[in-house]
Amino acid sequence: MDFVRQHRPVTLALIAGRGHYETVVKAAMNAERSLWIATANLKELMVEDERARPGRRRAIGRQGTYRSVLEVFEEQVTRGVEIRILHASEPSRPFREELRRHPVLRRPGQSAFVMRLCPRVHFKAVIIDGTMVYLGSANWTGAGLGAKGEGRRNFEMGLCSRDDLLLDEVQGYFDTIWRGAGCAGCKVRAVCPRPLDS
Repeated sequence: MDFVRQHRPVTLALIAGRGHYETVVKAAMNAERSLWIATANLKELMVEDERARPGRRRAIGRQGTYRSVLEVFEEQVTRGVEIRILHASEPSRPFREELRRHPVLRRPGQSAFVMRLCPRVHFKAVIIDGTMVYLGSANWTGAGLGAKGEGRRNFEMGLCSRDDLLLDEVQGYFDTIWRGAGCAGCKVRAVCPRPLDS
């Protein structure tokens, strides 16, 4: 899983701060086929209620004009969107509590929403519909992805691209970890709560 690729020109968009929310989170909320997220930290994320836009029927969630991204994920899974979340540590308590409120995401045997924990995951990536990739410093948290108010969010920076070769490389790397290919020789396997290859 170690590599260095040859230099080549790639079209990228550089984003920081609230740009993460406007570019990455909004695209993730509009995924139509697949959403893959790699993050070290996984926390509850409150998002603006896209359903309340002018010209669309108003159906505002219990949080006023904000709702949990897990509610969005539940809607996406119902429409057939595959969501994979690869994370390094136990999700935050608010995330776990909100997840319990979404039975579609927890249905036994369903494979459209799957979370896998790997303590060695530290890369941050969001891959949307296999057509857009984010790589950067932001974890899947409100402070990381620009959902917090100015003065409360982290200083984060990342890159977005629609480059096919870059997408293939990132998806391949993600999938290799997802399948547990690095588990057999892992030196932290003894402390891993559930090796991916088991």
